[in-house]
Amino acid sequence: MAARVRTPNEALARLMAEAGVGNDQLARRANTAGAELGISLHYDKTSVSHWLAGSVPKAQARPAITEALSRLLARPVTSAELGWATGPAPAAEVGGGSVVSEVADLTRADMDPSRRSLLGAGMYAAALGVPRFEDIAGRIEETSRPGRSLRIGASDVATVRTMTDRLADILDEIGAGHARPMAAAFLANTVTPYLDADGPAAVKQDMLAAASDLVYLTGWMAMYEEQQGLGQRYYHQALKLAGAAEDHVTYCRTLRGMSLQASHLGYGPKAVELANAAAEAAPASGPRLVAFLRGQQAAAASMTGDRRGALARLRETEDALSQADNRRDAVGGYDQAAYFFHQAHVFWHLGDRAASITALRRSNRVRNAQERQGRLHALGVIADRQTQMRHVEAATETWAEFLDLHTTLSSARGDAHLRTLRLGMAEHRKVRGVSDLLARADDVARLKAA
Repeated sequence: MAARVRTPNEALARLMAEAGVGNDQLARRANTAGAELGISLHYDKTSVSHWLAGSVPKAQARPAITEALSRLLARPVTSAELGWATGPAPAAEVGGGSVVSEVADLTRADMDPSRRSLLGAGMYAAALGVPRFEDIAGRIEETSRPGRSLRIGASDVATVRTMTDRLADILDEIGAGHARPMAAAFLANTVTPYLDADGPAAVKQDMLAAASDLVYLTGWMAMYEEQQGLGQRYYHQALKLAGAAEDHVTYCRTLRGMSLQASHLGYGPKAVELANAAAEAAPASGPRLVAFLRGQQAAAASMTGDRRGALARLRETEDALSQADNRRDAVGGYDQAAYFFHQAHVFWHLGDRAASITALRRSNRVRNAQERQGRLHALGVIADRQTQMRHVEAATETWAEFLDLHTTLSSARGDAHLRTLRLGMAEHRKVRGVSDLLARADDVARLKAA
């Protein structure tokens, strides 16, 4: 019997060349992505040589390999692009039940300390698509059953809205590390039973919309806690709930949050795709939502080198915000502090580093006093950028201000900034004040680890 002749995988070779990665590095990245996905992989450079020669890796490993390439290229890569049959669905796509049962399963796992760490280690899937609003609008499996003792009314919807606002305040004031377990518990114990209850059709639709807002907020908190795969799963459930509720605004707001997540992870083209999708899908709306969407479009465009587009969207953001009232929504709100933060992001990626620092300072000056987590993040970004600009004395002062605030918050993103402080400032020990700063940072790190 003649031996099977394999066709070299030119697509894989081309992508590896584009990423500037060799066989050994791709194997290591795939193993790391597999570990995040819960798959034990032991690939080496010889394995990659076999793929390049035309062999196809096992189906369960393909999502890890495509994710490794997606991260290297900062854009989605699919199995189909590599000529491989589609492997298992990424974690965020798994689940064939109703959206209510999926939310219940997700939140019960998230509120369980024994399962939360495993859930939080789930992998962000850059290639994961999103459902179009017109495809999910008004669609939900009927789960309530005649004779159920639980019946909801408008006051129950108001309870969910009020709790969402309170949780947003807790997020701002003491950090997502405290707020998200509370959000997950409220979703699991109160909201999902409401979604499964009887009641007037209009009330049930309002409850879906209220639940979508809270699920979106919970995804935002997971993203902020650097649990990116989990955040992505919450965002997808928020999209489904918003579609079922025919809540176009929350659907677009969630897409915008997903764009922010992609930009935070360095996926510029994906961030542009999601930001533009959010803006294109948005219904006729007031100036604050327009600013909310245009600001993210500007930030995403700057990451791809689109200077003209980024600055145009930034001007549109400023114009829209100038027409908005002074109200700031607790969930998905947009204000001057958010605008200046977007402005700083655009300036930094377009090369105007000094202007970026100025914009970040302005963001914190106009920030509401209760927005302590946002203030902490801005301080960490300022200090890191000052260090990169070799403004070490200024960075020392900013890092000290950061430490004052970080000791009072539970924030994984703050912890990440703390690690940046200790690594980035170590080479500047001889500069006045840096040794004392590093000693204090070590104390804070020990306190956080205790």
